[in-house]
Amino acid sequence: MSPNRPAKPPLDMKESTPKSPEKSQPGLTRRHFIKTGAAAALTAASWNRVLGANERVNVGVIGFGLIGRIHTRNFKAQPDAQVVAVAEAYGPRMEAAAGLVGGGLAKYRDFRKLLDDKNIDAVVVAAPDHWHALMTMLACAAGKDVYVEKPSSLFVREGRWMIDVARRYKRVVQVGTQQRSGAHYQRARELVRGGRIGKLVSVQVSYFRNVSPGFGHPPDGAPPPELDYDAWLGPAPQRPYNPNRAIYHFRWFWDYSGGQMTNLGQHSLDVVHWFTGVKGAKAVTSAGGRHFLEDNCEVPDTQDAIIEYPGFQAVCQWRECAAGVAATGMGGLVFHGTKGTLLLGRDGFEVIPDKKENPINIVARIIGGHPVGGPQPVPEPPNQFWTEPAKETSGDWKDQYVQHVRNFLDCVKSRKQPNSDLESGHQVATVCHLANISLRTGRKIHWDAEKEEIIGDLESAMMLARPYRKPWDAELRALGVL
Repeated sequence: MSPNRPAKPPLDMKESTPKSPEKSQPGLTRRHFIKTGAAAALTAASWNRVLGANERVNVGVIGFGLIGRIHTRNFKAQPDAQVVAVAEAYGPRMEAAAGLVGGGLAKYRDFRKLLDDKNIDAVVVAAPDHWHALMTMLACAAGKDVYVEKPSSLFVREGRWMIDVARRYKRVVQVGTQQRSGAHYQRARELVRGGRIGKLVSVQVSYFRNVSPGFGHPPDGAPPPELDYDAWLGPAPQRPYNPNRAIYHFRWFWDYSGGQMTNLGQHSLDVVHWFTGVKGAKAVTSAGGRHFLEDNCEVPDTQDAIIEYPGFQAVCQWRECAAGVAATGMGGLVFHGTKGTLLLGRDGFEVIPDKKENPINIVARIIGGHPVGGPQPVPEPPNQFWTEPAKETSGDWKDQYVQHVRNFLDCVKSRKQPNSDLESGHQVATVCHLANISLRTGRKIHWDAEKEEIIGDLESAMMLARPYRKPWDAELRALGVL
């Protein structure tokens, strides 16, 4: 579809091909289908197909990029799942998906046709971030359960819309924060919640790398013929095509993403929320910008965020222009407690106890000791510690993806809440979005987590929502969330 052509109207839910406007039946449009609650019949049919522990779940994948390919492999490998369809706006990737899955794969350029396919029970949403919320909501309304990649939303209000729609249609939705399905993450959580490192004081998250000098300044131009750029843009603002805006590089633009704060930030802060049970932050302060990389991209190459939670705080640091030497890495965190420290990553964890010393001795031995009249050492037993050490190296990042898929499929059948449910995913994404709002406004953001409102800052509050581009705004209104 050319960017200058009008987008297709919403597709008829009764067929997998669009009807021309003059022949379409108003009573059968997707918007009518959603508004009248007709999805209940499809929901029942989908439910009946997945009853029984041994029945196969038919899966459709929307977006066959870096992570979509991982999910396709993992769902394909499950004995009770079958990848039956893919939707992709970039032709070569659609063919790559067909090559991975094999014969019989249904291929759609318009994801709405995939949603119309009544043979599909569940959908994987692995499209760019700006698509996550709307695709998830439309999939729920079409009677599909959803595995949606993180971040679950592009802006705060989308998250609550997603929850409302998923609950209305009684859908299982798993957010792609796979650490919750990792066995060693679960054991580390038990240690923290059991007091192994004492009272939690703070959490440190950092990811440093150096992609200097950046991604350059390619000129705007015509999109490649194999990319349906208008479909790729979807609800995002209309912009001229630029190679740095599409495919993987979308992550560097505010129209489609929130940079590493919402990318890796949702992974790490999800672990924080899961370990501690917090529902949201009290306040968030962030600073940074794109200061060092030389390109036409927008999101920060340097960002620091201080997140004030009830009872403790977290510090997030992102660097795209300096590799550093002591970053926690992808999916890594440091939990600082009153008795010790937990180092946690995708490959394992370690508890490092704090040494138990008389406070007098700690200050008495500073830089050779104090002169007469200052604190002097006192006798105490040697080699005492506040807690016991622990170490585990069993973590496997690939298996965490697999186990998360397994948990989702089990919940599709049992109708139980998945490990990374939509409510928790929304709460974590909200904190990430608030950090970016703070960075972009230059102000500290005070947050009421119960009301989901920014306190005392109307300008910042306006950034909790964004408009959808036509015709996708009509799809949103039809879902009844505005």
